[in-house]
Amino acid sequence: MPSTLPPSSLTFLGTGTSVGVPVIGCDCAVCLSDDPKNTRLRSSVILRSGETTLLVDTGPDLRQQALTHQLTAIDAVLYTHEHVDHVAGFDELRAFCWRRDEPLPLYATPDCLKALTQMYGWAFGGQTQYKGYVRVAPIEIIAPFEIAGIRVTPLPVLHGSVTVIGFRFDLPEGVSLSYIPDIKELPPSTLPLITDSDILIIDALGDKIHPTHMSTGEAIQVARDANVKATYFTHMGHGVDLSGRIDLPPHFSYAYDGLTLPLS
Repeated sequence: MPSTLPPSSLTFLGTGTSVGVPVIGCDCAVCLSDDPKNTRLRSSVILRSGETTLLVDTGPDLRQQALTHQLTAIDAVLYTHEHVDHVAGFDELRAFCWRRDEPLPLYATPDCLKALTQMYGWAFGGQTQYKGYVRVAPIEIIAPFEIAGIRVTPLPVLHGSVTVIGFRFDLPEGVSLSYIPDIKELPPSTLPLITDSDILIIDALGDKIHPTHMSTGEAIQVARDANVKATYFTHMGHGVDLSGRIDLPPHFSYAYDGLTLPLS
């Protein structure tokens, strides 16, 4: 990995919505922009803590993201849900399995694991346990768990009519980070789980109200209700123009592809 990265950090591999930005066939100002912050691959992040590297979601842009960020090894994959823009890069995991003797741990809810098994059954049946193929060790998320000293708490939220999850990460360094890339509504029972996070990363599709994603205003209200210290918006559509935008309150920021947040 690049030596300039802090020892513990989160890197945004992608900050775009399901179709990415630019959108195919669109000639709006954002899609035609030459500002690199207006180019958004599908949403995904890499979390590094000490010697541990966690990948959250395997979107359809995973190959490009891995090459861009010189990502060659991961210790586990965590899935928020089974929608295509979060899982379609599953087969790219074989490049990470080549460098492992043991199957790659894959954490997901029972419903998400069921969907992944239906989509990629060849990886779950035990018949591809050879180097050169995707070899995974599926682990159901049914409660908080720990990976190499990182406390991981699932965050159930509503994404339209579907319940999906985000994650709260409590790092050994004492930093807490909540990541919710797809959300329309935060259930009352989930609010305490993200309250007082040092960093909140949350879905904010754009300024307009949407039936399955939060608007920027809705996401700001969640962050204030949760009393988080700093908030970054992700999963943004082509209605968000980052060329010179400065219209957010203090401690709120738009994320962009390649942004790295130090966590130590």
